[in-house]
Amino acid sequence: MPADSPPTIPLSKHWNDHVRAAMLRVMSLAQLACAHTRGWAANSRNARIRLTAEKDRLQQQVALLREQMRIKDARMSRLPPHQRPRYTPSERMAILEIRAARGWSLEQTAREFLVTAATVSSWMKRIEEDGPEALVQIPEPVNRFPDFVRHAVQRLKAVCPSMGKVKMTETLARAGLHMGQTTVGRILKEEPHEPDPANDSPDPPDNGAADCESSAARAAPPEPIADSAAAEAPRVVTARYPDHVWHVDLTLVPTALGFWTSFFPFALPQCWPFCWWVAVVIEHFSRRAVGFTLFAKQPDSVSVRTFLGRLMGTVKATPKHLICDKGVQFWCEGFKRWCQRHGIRPRFGAVGEHGSIAVVERFIRTLKDELTRRILVPYGRRAFRREIHYFFEWYNEHRPHMTLGGRTPDEVYHARRPLNRQPRFEPRPAWPRPSPCAQPQVLVKGQPGAQVTIRVEYLHGRKHLPIVTLERAA
Repeated sequence: MPADSPPTIPLSKHWNDHVRAAMLRVMSLAQLACAHTRGWAANSRNARIRLTAEKDRLQQQVALLREQMRIKDARMSRLPPHQRPRYTPSERMAILEIRAARGWSLEQTAREFLVTAATVSSWMKRIEEDGPEALVQIPEPVNRFPDFVRHAVQRLKAVCPSMGKVKMTETLARAGLHMGQTTVGRILKEEPHEPDPANDSPDPPDNGAADCESSAARAAPPEPIADSAAAEAPRVVTARYPDHVWHVDLTLVPTALGFWTSFFPFALPQCWPFCWWVAVVIEHFSRRAVGFTLFAKQPDSVSVRTFLGRLMGTVKATPKHLICDKGVQFWCEGFKRWCQRHGIRPRFGAVGEHGSIAVVERFIRTLKDELTRRILVPYGRRAFRREIHYFFEWYNEHRPHMTLGGRTPDEVYHARRPLNRQPRFEPRPAWPRPSPCAQPQVLVKGQPGAQVTIRVEYLHGRKHLPIVTLERAA
């Protein structure tokens, strides 16, 4: 062999039978070597070496992607143009956007996407078409709710005008439709709604004796209650289980719209038939409305203690702490001795301090906003007791509570699985199943794209006590 000739490598017998497998092994070894080299360069102290490694990696990625596209295009180009699958309207719009960004001609665009130039030209001519049958369409976001959902939300606002966006969001979540508060608020602003008047008529008057109504037991996260005791620094009482802490308070409910009058002393007497005195008890752990009673005039401490004793016997529970204000019914020796006999530790809100008995005050505001200001307050005791009893039933069983994470007081008190944790309807057909929804996060019931209808019923026919459910459309 001449000295200037290159050396030859002897090949094994039947070498061509293994050349394809050898090529794959060579490519794998090359990838291993590149990864090792780039890893060393990426950790180099020299910034130029790190940038070179990143540049080399990106160039290889671009080359591999181009090779993938070449192989796919070659397979598709072997089909006649009329047999190739059609692009969707949103894909056509994306192709035209790429053409505008790259400055391609009709022929270049047609060549890159395996269509004819006449096809691309027809897309350009019909780009302004509207409607569901348009040839070119902007892709609809996967998080956009269908129109029937928007109509359902607006209809719910029309039949339940007292619901705000937060309460509506919690109510729909219990029915199986999870939406964000901002989404509901945006839908409600799209067009005005005319509220339906609450038609409620009182029953005939009845002058029966005062009595207490109650409900009855169990579990949710404890929350602290800050309040002040007499001649002591503010302390914190934490509700750790059902019936651990109760709140009690009195409020006035006028039978008319107010107490003002045109003659001296320019105020109506605060007694029946001008108003009712209502005593309410709230269980702090679950925010449950435990019981109530009516008085024709301002009650004394004996009447309040009788009501509380009767209520504890009805629910078969005695609280360890009782939160109240410093009204004459509670801030007296008789009430303190009564609490001591029953093993109750009274806690008194600070005089003139806003929020010291906030839980029961917030419930009283709800009672007035969602009941007594939406009906004609009856003059009859029996009729008014029935209306409050219906409200307590609805409040405990069907009204979601923000503090409880959208659960109802009964679900927390009795440790039941909340409805807003059940599998939900997903009306958006393109919504990915694993993607999270509005709080709380739950699984999808069935397949995305469900058609649902909203159904609103009223507890005992009272328009101010709605029960919202969703049904899958046929």
